[in-house]
Amino acid sequence: MKKIRISQNPEVELKFQTYPIEINTKLSYLRSLIIETASENDTIEEIEETLKWGEPSYLVKKGSTIRIDWKSKNPNQYAMYFKCTSKLVPTIRAVYGDLFKYEKNRAILFDINDKIPKKELKACIELALTYHSIKDKPHLGIIIN
Repeated sequence: MKKIRISQNPEVELKFQTYPIEINTKLSYLRSLIIETASENDTIEEIEETLKWGEPSYLVKKGSTIRIDWKSKNPNQYAMYFKCTSKLVPTIRAVYGDLFKYEKNRAILFDINDKIPKKELKACIELALTYHSIKDKPHLGIIIN
């Protein structure tokens, strides 16, 4: 895995400190999967970590923003958000069905006790990180049986 440049906004670390400890651990894991997936892609040299709508957000050239967050109104749930007007969540739903829980066309939802399917989630992250290169392909280039 190559070393990737991470452009970090210090506000993100402050945001992580506001989460309950167990949620911080879960969101930190999602963050590590995003960075790991970006590092494994030869076309990605830098990832920007910032806040969008007050949520930790990850952006790369030719990619669609990925956000992660937890809301106190649903204390046992956290999420990975995608641009709701993209084809990302509909494609993920078509490929993975009920392996994940979804919030409309904008998020994959996780319960606090869920075991995250790492390989499949990294494939979803890869779609978002390369979205602008694949958005015109049927099913974002994935062959759906």
